[in-house]
Amino acid sequence: MEAFNSYLFIIAVSGIVIISYFFNVLSKKTSIPAVLMLIALGVLLQIPAWYFDFNKSTLKPILEVLGIVGLIMIVLEAALDLELKKDKWGIIWRSFSVALVGLVLTTLGCAALFYFFGEMSKSTALVYAIPLAIISSAIVIPSVMDLDSEKKEFLIYESTFIDILGIMFFYLVLGNADESNSKLVILDVVGNIGGTVLISILVSYALVLVFQNLTTKIKLFLLIAVLLLLYSIGKLLHLSSLLIILVFGLVLHNHQLFFRGFMKKWLNKEAVEDVLEDFRIVTMESAFVMRTFFFVIFGLSLALSSLAGITVILYSAAVLGIIYSVRFAAVKVFAGKDANLLLYVAPRGLVTVLLFFAIPEQYATEFESGILLFTIIITSVLMTIALIKNKKDKEKTIDEMIVTETQEKDDLHQ
Repeated sequence: MEAFNSYLFIIAVSGIVIISYFFNVLSKKTSIPAVLMLIALGVLLQIPAWYFDFNKSTLKPILEVLGIVGLIMIVLEAALDLELKKDKWGIIWRSFSVALVGLVLTTLGCAALFYFFGEMSKSTALVYAIPLAIISSAIVIPSVMDLDSEKKEFLIYESTFIDILGIMFFYLVLGNADESNSKLVILDVVGNIGGTVLISILVSYALVLVFQNLTTKIKLFLLIAVLLLLYSIGKLLHLSSLLIILVFGLVLHNHQLFFRGFMKKWLNKEAVEDVLEDFRIVTMESAFVMRTFFFVIFGLSLALSSLAGITVILYSAAVLGIIYSVRFAAVKVFAGKDANLLLYVAPRGLVTVLLFFAIPEQYATEFESGILLFTIIITSVLMTIALIKNKKDKEKTIDEMIVTETQEKDDLHQ
């Protein structure tokens, strides 16, 4: 491998960011998720990486850090756009129900597949099944921005909920795998969630009150640093840290709802509005950069040869069958009329990859990584097709409305 060249590195990094920006523009026009284009770019970069004899094993820790920070920024970006109003509770409840039912049933289905046909123990099968059951908010959120508000909000809520629930579920399974007493497991789960929610609310109130009173202009990345610190400390303490990020974003955006009664006098509305506006921009830009490099590096690290083999194809087909069967039932029950589009907006991605990296050595098994890659690619492609079809149907409806309106005007003139 040739000596490191700082200028070539800067050129490469800058070029990737610029290309990612144009991918975003292209995504809005074609409905092809920018994330898929970024993964494809990473795969193409394997050619120069091979030429320069680049060691792919060095990418894993970088990918993990980018994924964690990217996930925090993406969830925070989503939370800063979500409104908690009385008329929103229906959509929140429905999206949470789809997320919970989808996560539990898909996990059980995939775990059964690995247990009966993959010669895994029950606990190992469960650990490998959970990541495959989680929808990627990192892919969903930027991909659904052009949908109508109700569908967009439903998918943002659902993907955020399933990320949080999936991560909680994964670490709770790891932490209680050797525990035979079901009562202790239930107490641990309830205590973990309850403790995290309480800490999240207290921390969110404290951060809003502190940062509204900071007069220095250099405070937004300080706030991000505090959130990253809290997330990491929470993880080390085995708390559901993503809840802290979600609750903070909701409290900041919906500050008038949370600061009521005697607490209203503590709120400096103008200062909080300024922090919210600036923080939204910084978060959006940071999420863009993190998402860009995570998926490019993910594409660069992929072993395409893992897709070959009848075993990988059969297992992947079975996993996909479980995913879409469960999702069809959940969406039909809780979302009804929106089922056709929502069924296919279920891509796997960032969290799935992160949790696979987090599987401890004690659960190491001969799991085919091609199943993971196959599932990510197919679910993303199906979502792309569904979004493109939805966009064309929408344009067709608009054209028909224009034609109808024109005909009505012509009839009136006659």
